[in-house]
Amino acid sequence: MKFQSIKKLVMLALIVTAFVSCNNGPTLQTYYVDNELKPGFTTFDVPTGFIDVDKVELSDQQEKAYKSIDKLNVLAFKVDEKNGDVYKTELENVKTILKNPKYEELMRGGNTTDGKFVVKFLGDIENIDELIILGNANDKGFMVARILGDDMNANDLMSLRTIMNDVKFEDTDLNGLTDFFK
Repeated sequence: MKFQSIKKLVMLALIVTAFVSCNNGPTLQTYYVDNELKPGFTTFDVPTGFIDVDKVELSDQQEKAYKSIDKLNVLAFKVDEKNGDVYKTELENVKTILKNPKYEELMRGGNTTDGKFVVKFLGDIENIDELIILGNANDKGFMVARILGDDMNANDLMSLRTIMNDVKFEDTDLNGLTDFFK
């Protein structure tokens, strides 16, 4: 009799756990998967090797940041005269996902003329699991970049922006992304 009660209790616990874990709302990962093949969207999976570190001199901090990054996933939506309503809806969907308190804000900027951006992250500032960049311009579209890695540090990652000026994007996997927003 005790065995049956324990068995029922374990089954009930598993069912409750399944329902609770499935009800966490939409995630950025599910948004990527659900939209990557839809019209207007394009995706890029970029390995860290897109920066030829042999051609760029890295400081110790930049090298540490570079080595902490595993990959970069980009989902972009290009707006045109026919899909303006879809653009607004999809941008709002991404913003809603990023309002989840698990995504902590690191910075935001831009303006209504050139576009806006927000940088958020999962983890803690010294040990980031995922860095998210959402950028949008009403005349071009929006882009969500997920930078995935191990033990990424916000200060170390920010040091990489100085070398981005030296990267020749036409020689990288990101060339498609820069062409996408022309």
